[in-house]
Amino acid sequence: MRMRASTLACLLAGVGLAACAKSGGETNGRRSWTEPGVLRIAVTEEPKNVNPLLAATTVEGFIDRFMFEPLLSADPRGNAVPLLATAVPTQANGGISRDGLTIRYHLRPNVRWSDGVPVTSRDVVWSWRAVLNPNNDVVSRHGYDDVRSIDALDAQTLVVHLKRPFAPFVNTFFAESDQPYDVVPAHVLSRYADINRVPFNSEPVVSDGPFLFKGWRRGDRIQLAANQSFFEGPPKLRSVDIQFVPNEDSGVNLMRTHAIDYFYQPSIQTYPSLRSVPDTRIVWVNVNGFEGVMFNLGNSVLGDPIVRRAIAAALDKASLTQQLTHGQATIATEDLPSWIWAFDPSVQSIRFDPVLAAKLLARSGWIKGPDGIARRQGRPLQLLLATDTVTATHRSESVLVQAALRRIGIDVEVKYYPIDVLYAPQGMGGILHGGKFDLLLFPWVAGVDPDDSSQFTCDNMPPHGYNDSRYCSAAMDAAQRLALTRYERAVRKIAYSRVERLLSIDNPLVFFWWQRSQEAISVDFRGFAPNPAVESWNAWQWSI
Repeated sequence: MRMRASTLACLLAGVGLAACAKSGGETNGRRSWTEPGVLRIAVTEEPKNVNPLLAATTVEGFIDRFMFEPLLSADPRGNAVPLLATAVPTQANGGISRDGLTIRYHLRPNVRWSDGVPVTSRDVVWSWRAVLNPNNDVVSRHGYDDVRSIDALDAQTLVVHLKRPFAPFVNTFFAESDQPYDVVPAHVLSRYADINRVPFNSEPVVSDGPFLFKGWRRGDRIQLAANQSFFEGPPKLRSVDIQFVPNEDSGVNLMRTHAIDYFYQPSIQTYPSLRSVPDTRIVWVNVNGFEGVMFNLGNSVLGDPIVRRAIAAALDKASLTQQLTHGQATIATEDLPSWIWAFDPSVQSIRFDPVLAAKLLARSGWIKGPDGIARRQGRPLQLLLATDTVTATHRSESVLVQAALRRIGIDVEVKYYPIDVLYAPQGMGGILHGGKFDLLLFPWVAGVDPDDSSQFTCDNMPPHGYNDSRYCSAAMDAAQRLALTRYERAVRKIAYSRVERLLSIDNPLVFFWWQRSQEAISVDFRGFAPNPAVESWNAWQWSI
């Protein structure tokens, strides 16, 4: 495909971050439609809550980070940087013991909650216990359940004792890998037996981030105001207005009419429309993520690896990627993207071959009948494909997948759900985590570490982790143990090569392309420097 020179330059600009700006309109002066100090953001879903320990979607994590902080964050290249902690623990600085079982953190002494109470080690310990509390509807406990105990030596010193070495721990524990949790105020929440339905979830009046909660107009927006006492200094913005815009076409029109300054993560299908909007920059962020289709192995049909392989062979990943991403994404082999250090280029996924796909189905007893539907012992091969109601890419993708599988004899019904229902925790009736699907169009964004064990190990099935495919393999568990218990990068790289090869054989998911987050921002918006896990990590530095 021929690209305009500006687009090609954008793609070549770097691994971590690339930005494309429309020519024309950008001057030294602020545009007339920009309200100085007020950032207007559109997101495509309304959060179920704004408690950072209950976040289940990237939108919820994005909003929570304006108000709450982790111990560690990451810079735009994915390198760990301290926030509530004063330093990133390493073996070189004495923060990690030689055996890898003890991690020491020192907290900043000048951080206070918005009610004036100091942020201390007690808050971290209580937040950890809240993640492990079986009564709380947290999405994942991965990494947190590897902690044997935590000693709070004083208000600013924590010593974490692990049950076993856990290589991704520093990037996982209140940091930016796997499930990014922020620290919450113990003095506000410790009175509750669980935090699932407490006032704090919809009105967090006590926080420690650069912005403070001001209001939530249900079905409309959340409003935040600058925290003038933020420990990094007063934010450059006065306020942030986060609007809920469930239709992506509406979001594009809001950018076009300058009613918003930032359209958060519009699906890649909106790219042709957004790139034509004057005075708008498209920022691309390489993330540790993918787009694909997940199988529910709890379904007896999909529990058959031959059927999964047949479906993988029926899906033309090259065509799907070209059609649905407008040439802005790279075809995936397995889950780990080519820019991350653990990637193995020798691993290849099953090739597109619909003839082979039909033969594989027949090998498992599914024979195509006169009506074009495969049957086994008189039972038609029918599957339910779940996806969301919002994302334009998923609407088109669902139709293409449905048609491709129909060609090999699989009758696919597509069902669309609101995002908050689709991704709600298992205890809240979520479709994904509750296993209420056969196939699911699955966009995934992980953290800064290649750790993918919460998706693919036997003990991480919901509600304990993100293994929503219900995939369980002794060989996979062994490869993951090696990747998780050895701190040497060379050893971990070998382990992840084994992980990727197993995925290419077992196919719990079919990975279409590696994710690049698309962010549409006004040319007046300054300081935007998203990391691979969350865009709002440095929101105190933003200005407009």
